Amino acid sequence: MSSLLLVLLVLVAFISLSQGLANKYQVNEPTRFKVNGNLGDVLGSSITLALRLGSSALVGGYSVSVGDAQEDQYSILSAAGFMIKEKGLTRTRRPKQLLELYEFEGCPFCKKVREAVCILDLDVLMLPCPKGGPTYRLKARELGGKAQFPFLVDPNTNVQMYESDDIIQYLFDTYGEEGERIPFTLLPNSALTTLSASLSMIPRIGKGSKFVEAKKAKQPLVFWGYDASPFCKVVRERLVELELPHVFKTASRGSTKRNELWELTGRFQVPYLQDPNNGVELFESVDITNYINTMYAV
Repeated sequence: MSSLLLVLLVLVAFISLSQGLANKYQVNEPTRFKVNGNLGDVLGSSITLALRLGSSALVGGYSVSVGDAQEDQYSILSAAGFMIKEKGLTRTRRPKQLLELYEFEGCPFCKKVREAVCILDLDVLMLPCPKGGPTYRLKARELGGKAQFPFLVDPNTNVQMYESDDIIQYLFDTYGEEGERIPFTLLPNSALTTLSASLSMIPRIGKGSKFVEAKKAKQPLVFWGYDASPFCKVVRERLVELELPHVFKTASRGSTKRNELWELTGRFQVPYLQDPNNGVELFESVDITNYINTMYAV
């Protein structure tokens, strides 16, 4: 009986501590499309979005429809008893285990693969490989024989591969729906695709590329967002620099995960971070960045 009481007391203490940490770091009221103190970062990331023509902002097969308003369902807009619903293709080819992607934010070829992941509405374990990183760059070299990125590991098929165009083709062949085509912004062997992806790095040049000494996280963080969002990009840059592994819960427009997050939190807004190491959950890019800097940067 005493042991059970002790476990309950520890659990209550952990929950109280977690709530205290969340309250400490959620400084700004979560508000969609509002910039809180990081205007320069968001503007630079928005230029990146424009140079890529909004690639990965929408899932494959994106469409909108109007229906009756439902309080328990995410909607881009609701008024007068009606709501605008977004959806993509009905996905039937889903990996049972998380794909693993060794990559870093400042790499244009990695960006192309992240965009494909978002369009296909896949969740991926991101293993950051910033220059000078002591962990995942070395592991990628051990697995594949060279430190080249992106590097994909699919435990569902035992496939390991380099080259962004090959990875994108593989993802669409394996997890795309029948007849689903690679969008023109990601076409293989396209000089325009490579050029625009490279130019899109310039406004945030150097960000998300070099390792910053950090504490290791025992469990991967969970990051909800999508590659086209400038708010998400700001956070992802720091996650990569600190070499923090994270499950990327992609939630582009039309993703069913938008409603999942709505059901989980009562709202849809990204970026949204869950840190199972400390029981902390946060909205707002500036608050999330402040949190990971405080908890993990040395």
